[in-house]
Amino acid sequence: MFDEAVTGGASRYKAAAMIGVSERTLKRWRSGCGAVVEDQRPHAVQGSQPHQLTHEEEQAILNACNRPEYQSLPPSQIVPSLADQGVYLASESSFYRVLKKHQQQQHRGRMKPRRQVPEPTSFTATGPNQVWCWDISYCSSIVRGQHWYLYLIMDIYSRKIIAWEVHDAESGELAKHLLERALLREGCWHQPPVLHSDNGAPMTSYTLKARLTELGMLMS
Repeated sequence: MFDEAVTGGASRYKAAAMIGVSERTLKRWRSGCGAVVEDQRPHAVQGSQPHQLTHEEEQAILNACNRPEYQSLPPSQIVPSLADQGVYLASESSFYRVLKKHQQQQHRGRMKPRRQVPEPTSFTATGPNQVWCWDISYCSSIVRGQHWYLYLIMDIYSRKIIAWEVHDAESGELAKHLLERALLREGCWHQPPVLHSDNGAPMTSYTLKARLTELGMLMS
């Protein structure tokens, strides 16, 4: 259309503006031999892809992925297994693309669906002795094979180190005694703060959990 307009006497830049592109863009689209390449405007209707999978080929991929022996496997295992049998339907990336298109990439066959994990509880400290956090840190020594564990409780609001001890083992029993001494020292025995920690074994031990329940202390 651009060449026809220019041949008919139209200005090159006006003809380019009429079709929504600049003259420099048209020059860039032309190949070395002077021919015009495919229309690259975003809203232009493009031709079909020459190697696009047909509906029958997509259905063959879905049928293969949903076979009992393959329905719990990802395409990275399905494609090599089919190749061992002398069967080639499409590339691994095409398998992933077809499964994503038909919403079968996340859950298919006997695989467990995605588990809905509730958001963790959160607490805000507006003053001291409202939320404590504690952890056990590994401490090495200059002697090979010898190490210790630092038990430390810190107040989140003031960053004050409430209590700390060093032991040669990780134990929920030791953590329980440290916490009791910390509550007595800070005068929080009857109004204990929230205790925040990770999910380490001593932090989730039944000994510590049982004592926190007796004290009425919440865990975060």
